[in-house]
Amino acid sequence: MASNYSSYTPSCVFITGATGGFGKAFVERFDQDGTKLIIHGRNQEKLEELSQAIQCDHHLVCFDLADKAAIEKSLSSLPKNFQDIDLLINNAGGALGLDKFHEADMADLLSMIDMNNKSLIQITRLVMPMMVKNKKGHVINIGSIAGNWPYPGGHVYCAVKSFVKQFSLALRADLEGTNIRVTNIEPGMAETPFSVNRFKGDEKKAEAVYAKTTPLTADDIAESVYWSACLPAHVNINSIELMPTQQSFAALKVERNG
Repeated sequence: MASNYSSYTPSCVFITGATGGFGKAFVERFDQDGTKLIIHGRNQEKLEELSQAIQCDHHLVCFDLADKAAIEKSLSSLPKNFQDIDLLINNAGGALGLDKFHEADMADLLSMIDMNNKSLIQITRLVMPMMVKNKKGHVINIGSIAGNWPYPGGHVYCAVKSFVKQFSLALRADLEGTNIRVTNIEPGMAETPFSVNRFKGDEKKAEAVYAKTTPLTADDIAESVYWSACLPAHVNINSIELMPTQQSFAALKVERNG
């Protein structure tokens, strides 16, 4: 029997952190549908390269996540045909370092809060009123299993991704009656520039993270985001936690004396 199940296609998608890793895969996935895209990055050259590689109608915005004034200026000056954003993908963020908290660089710790939490709050706050006015929209936040499972050296990164998880759930509670959907995608180990950035360009350390295993790919995460976004409007995916098959759970660590 043929299915009459009707999917939903967003009309204007805003993707932060779009020039590498997950973000680039998101752009490529929605480009296949010809969806209008607002593409964010902090490197104009990389944005222009991505612009040349896609076919859909798109608009580039370039700003650093720590620059609050630049964020506001970029979003307040969007072209008219890109103002009715109905899908916001808060992808920008990342981890810095894997040192124990008491040995970690203070600038790195504070930077993780800025790029994973503060910018997410500001961008969502600026986009949300139009969605509420239109009674249509979807916010997809890119969290992490780090928001669910602690690990040595994770400290602030685990904390900022826990924030993303709880922010997503509480935002959904606030949006009751608006017809706006909120989803938190929580990937496990995925091979992208994430680890190279975490280790500040040390490719040997980054390669060791994925050695002798098959991690998730950016395309795997893009497919999860696309599926969540294109379900019928009456379906909300609260969260998706996904890991590679070869990643699982460790036992609790117990310190033994003697």
